[in-house]
Amino acid sequence: MADGSGKAIENGSLNPTEAEKPKIEPIRLPSVEEIRGQDIWNNCAVRSVVSGVMGGGIGIFMGLFLGALDNPLMQDEMTGRQQFIYQAKQMGRRSWSSAKAFAVMGLVFSAAECVVEKARAKHDITNTVVAGCATGGAISAKGGPKAACAGCAGFAAFSVVIEKFLESHQ
Repeated sequence: MADGSGKAIENGSLNPTEAEKPKIEPIRLPSVEEIRGQDIWNNCAVRSVVSGVMGGGIGIFMGLFLGALDNPLMQDEMTGRQQFIYQAKQMGRRSWSSAKAFAVMGLVFSAAECVVEKARAKHDITNTVVAGCATGGAISAKGGPKAACAGCAGFAAFSVVIEKFLESHQ
C-alpha cells in the first residue's frame, strides 16, 4: 500500500528504518549578544572574580552550618539568651572565615586554570592539575615549603578526582 508521497505504508505506519531516523535540525549561528556574552565569560579576570564571589557565598553557608554545630564548653551554666548570643557570634566568625577561604580558593583556582588553558590552547585534565597545585600551594604557603608542597599535591589530586567525577556525570 502506498500513500500520496510514494512511500510504502505497512499497517498504517512508515517502515521501521524511516521512523528511527533522527530529525536533522539546521545549524544556527550565534547572535551578537551570545558572542559578546561568551567573550565576557572567556575573560580570565571576569571568570576569576565570579568564582571568588561564588566561593565566598558557599563559604558563608558552610560557616553558618558549622557555626551552628558549635557547643559552648559551659553550656549548662549559660542562660538561653547567652547560648543564643554565643551561637550567633560563632556563626558570624565561622561564616566570615569560611567565606574568605573559599573566595580565595575559587579565585586562585579559576585564575590559574584559565591562564594555563589560554597559554596551552587546550582544555584538558592538565589544566586542572596545574590549577589545583597552584591553589593548594598558595593556600598552604604560610606553613613553609613542606606545607606548600603537600598542599600542592593534595589539592591537585582532589581537583583531578572532582574533575573525573563531574566528567562521568555529564
